[in-house]
Formats: sequence, structure tokens, C-alpha cells
Amino acid sequence: MSESFKMTWEKTTEEKFKKMLSKMPIFHRHMTEVTATQKAESNARERGSRIVEEADLLKAMFSEVPLQFYSLMIRLLDDVGFDYKKYQLGPRKA
Repeated sequence: MSESFKMTWEKTTEEKFKKMLSKMPIFHRHMTEVTATQKAESNARERGSRIVEEADLLKAMFSEVPLQFYSLMIRLLDDVGFDYKKYQLGPRKA
């Protein structure tokens, strides 16, 4: 990463994200981890924070995950305890 400082993640957000990744099909894990991490950290920086919060990650997931994988993403978010609805996030329309 080109940023001069390391981002810190909220502990529960990071734990849920890792649990979610472990439940994904293996061929999706790395791509999801890299893409969602980069976007979540970008979201935190845009807020002027060095701490990645749950909202940063969830916004990243909803903006970066292709539409054809939404049902899997929603099931996994629910399964690990992410409450995306409190951030008014939900599936995009096709």
C-alpha cells in the first residue's frame, strides 16, 4: 500500500470479516479479502479516520461485490452477525 500509515480495524469487525471469508468458496476468498479490505480502508480514510469500522467494511462489500454474488454475500453477512440494515444498505437493483 502506498499510504504512509497502517490502518487499524475494530476488533469485532475484523473477526467477523475473517469468519465470513472462511465460509466463502475458496476461489472467492482472496479476491474478496483484497478488494473489500482496500475499499473499507479507503472508506475510513475518507472519513478522516485510521480505524476501519463496521460501516466502512459493509459499504465496501455492497459497492464492490458483483450483483451475481449478492445472495451469497447477504447469507454470509447474516451468518456472521453483520447488521447491514442499520446502515440502510441492501441489494442493488439489476
